[in-house]
Amino acid sequence: MPMFCTLDGTDIYYKDWGSGRPVILSHGWPLNSDSWEAQQLFLATHGYRAIAHDRRGHGRSTQSWNGNDMNTYADDLAALIEELDLHEVTLIGFSTGGGEVSRYVGRHGTRRVAQIVLVSAVPPFMLQTDDNPNGVPVDVFDGIRQGSLTDRSQTYRDLADGPFFGNNRPGQNPSRGMRDAFWRQGMQAGARNAYESIAAFSATDFRDDLDTFDVPTLVIHGDDDQVVPIEVGGKASAARITNAELKVYPAAPHGITDTHKDDLNNDLLTFLNTYTAA
Repeated sequence: MPMFCTLDGTDIYYKDWGSGRPVILSHGWPLNSDSWEAQQLFLATHGYRAIAHDRRGHGRSTQSWNGNDMNTYADDLAALIEELDLHEVTLIGFSTGGGEVSRYVGRHGTRRVAQIVLVSAVPPFMLQTDDNPNGVPVDVFDGIRQGSLTDRSQTYRDLADGPFFGNNRPGQNPSRGMRDAFWRQGMQAGARNAYESIAAFSATDFRDDLDTFDVPTLVIHGDDDQVVPIEVGGKASAARITNAELKVYPAAPHGITDTHKDDLNNDLLTFLNTYTAA
């Protein structure tokens, strides 16, 4: 399996498909690179080098005891880009992966980056605080943490069968296979890694990171996202990032990489094709 080793000895697994200008896909919690397979296959067959990695502690990467935080996730992404010597990269982050991409830009800049896409992403800041009164109350995340300790497997089942794919909404019917894939990927993640990642995606403030974005950025979000509400995520990010484009999917849930994969694939390809090298 393709792997590279970070400075702290963590092995990061990645898939490298196709050829052309590179695209890196950063996945959500508690998933892995398999969650991007529809987009990765589509982009690789349309002239792009599509790369997706398993975040440390997830999928086939090392279940490292430490480093389950956004700074380390971003540094691992930087190490992958440097390992493969990539330039003119489009970074695409879904949910927690959007935080990883944003913190990468905040820490490492855009010297190697051509474009950014945030999909159902957690920035700018999910947690409700005095200076973020419209955020999600900490009790919600405490509940996920408690569920992860009490019965992690059932917690992932409940997320997949309920809000993640909108299965609790009238007229929505995500397949059993789609929901089972979420559970399978979640159970591949390390228990400590997945647990600590809840704080990483919910309590990390990405507002300063978004202020450093200086390349074309597309923000895509469903307006019935029950995991990262659009007012907290997509709309707030698009308003903060200079010249960002916001694309809203009506009545769409959080997991649009699966439920709206054709729309998302086409929107990603259209955006990618707008880039012209300097």
